[in-house]
Amino acid sequence: MKIPFISRFFEKRSSDSEGTSTLGNPKRWLYEALGIPYGGSIRVTESTAMRSTAVLACVKILAETVASLPLPVYKRLKSQGKQRADHQVADLLQRSPNPRMTAFTFRETMMAHILLWGNCYAEIEFDDHGKIIALWPIPPHRVEHMETAEGDPFFRVTTKDGEQHNVPFYAMFHIPGLGFDGKKGMSVIRWAQQAVKLSLATEQFGVEFFENGTNVGAVATHPGSLSDSAFERLQKSLREKYEGLGKSHRLMLLEEGMTFSKNAIPPNEAQFLETRKFQISEIARLFRVPPHMLADLERATFSNIEQQSIDFVTHTIRPWLIRWEQTINWKLFDSNESKRFFAEFLIEGLLRGETKTRYEAYAIARQNGWLSVNEIRELENKNPIPGGDEYLRPLNMAVLGQEDEPKGGDNDNEGDQGTEGANTPGEQAGNSES
Repeated sequence: MKIPFISRFFEKRSSDSEGTSTLGNPKRWLYEALGIPYGGSIRVTESTAMRSTAVLACVKILAETVASLPLPVYKRLKSQGKQRADHQVADLLQRSPNPRMTAFTFRETMMAHILLWGNCYAEIEFDDHGKIIALWPIPPHRVEHMETAEGDPFFRVTTKDGEQHNVPFYAMFHIPGLGFDGKKGMSVIRWAQQAVKLSLATEQFGVEFFENGTNVGAVATHPGSLSDSAFERLQKSLREKYEGLGKSHRLMLLEEGMTFSKNAIPPNEAQFLETRKFQISEIARLFRVPPHMLADLERATFSNIEQQSIDFVTHTIRPWLIRWEQTINWKLFDSNESKRFFAEFLIEGLLRGETKTRYEAYAIARQNGWLSVNEIRELENKNPIPGGDEYLRPLNMAVLGQEDEPKGGDNDNEGDQGTEGANTPGEQAGNSES
């Protein structure tokens, strides 16, 4: 029987050796009643890990990046090359995988699942003719990997109501992360549980410190004791003369032997800040996200951010895209279609450099004849122009093994024929003398 939420607040609590919540410690009791980890009772799960700002930022960056990339379906041409195809799978991947969500939301949800749980699942819905009509994402903690007595794999799904149903292996779109058996991925949060726990602990420590602690910016000390009237006069004088941005950096005049000292950050507080910075780098390392994308610009420069962004695409995003592409081509096309159709992400937009560098690269490609004007315009998201499909060929380059015809060869022959039988200059001179 499930205990109603409100009854938690009136349930009798008792202390034990582990120091769990008690009525004598109302703060801990209230934290646990609300389901919020307190102190040593911090529990790291795939859901609670998102309370860490670094984990939340990494998951958002990776999920939104993969979800925002175009994912067209191509048809292989007979000779070579490819062209975009009008296919039912293309409509599911780019517009709406099911009647309740967009393609962006679907991919973003699936990426969040695989980043936190190590697996993402979507049940494939077929019509009466065996065509795919929808993809329905399923939370990973509701899916179990099972096998029949003959060893055939299938999936057991538990609904919110506790009901279970089996999904055949061919009807489950499953992308596993890093694992050891090739069947199921492992949760990064489980592997790096201590690192995430330290991140959550430092955030909780900071909240409790600034919520309950006293942090005084400066102290004025009097050798004796002040009367109430003297204290009120001093407080009024300090407030009128020195409070506010327009009165900062003024010379402070003290009387009756009073001294003034400004507080610095204690070493333990400085270590707390350093720990928080280190945990940002630690979490970024787990997800292979550049620190500057988490607003950590301490070691970033204008010269290396662009290279880090390119490394992010090639070493972080690209492996996820390959997982998606191979699973799509395996599960969403039948054996005959997979020979003719395939899905592929477009990542050229993420690899673009600044405008000057990009245009210089286009000029080199155009002059060397391996990009046409319309191909360049397509990369820049512009419409084609008439005559823009022609390729240039540099004059000083030719196909190996082929020789160009001599320049003006026909004219040379005609010149020879026109002068055939004519006297040479010497002969003309001899004739003139005779």
